[in-house]
Amino acid sequence: MFTIYTPQTANKALPEVKRMFAAIVAQKNRVMVLQSELQAIVESGGDFERFMKKKQELNTAVTGLYKAIEALEAMGVMIKSVDEGLLDFPSKRFDEEVWLCWKAGEDEIKFWHGRDEGFMGRKPLESTGIIEP
Repeated sequence: MFTIYTPQTANKALPEVKRMFAAIVAQKNRVMVLQSELQAIVESGGDFERFMKKKQELNTAVTGLYKAIEALEAMGVMIKSVDEGLLDFPSKRFDEEVWLCWKAGEDEIKFWHGRDEGFMGRKPLESTGIIEP
């Protein structure tokens, strides 16, 4: 689904987006743990059965991570960085396509930036011309 968000619609979606993003972070952390466990099996000379079971567990976790990312991005929300907790919502400022910007830990959408700008280009929403319904 493609959605153009306003600050109001983005903030309305934010509780669900936060929930979904928290699940993505948890799944990513699980993948990292499993990768470490798999590496430990390799380094310790573990047998094929232990290796294959752990590898299958890792494959399942990676698949779950990608499905979680796909579900969030199906809402029209772009994940810019899982590690930094950066998400963008497509929006319009006058006739210009822009991103409404959210960082994990923020309570609401308060910033935007141009399509070719990143987090460092964030500007406050006040008096932006971002289209409201």
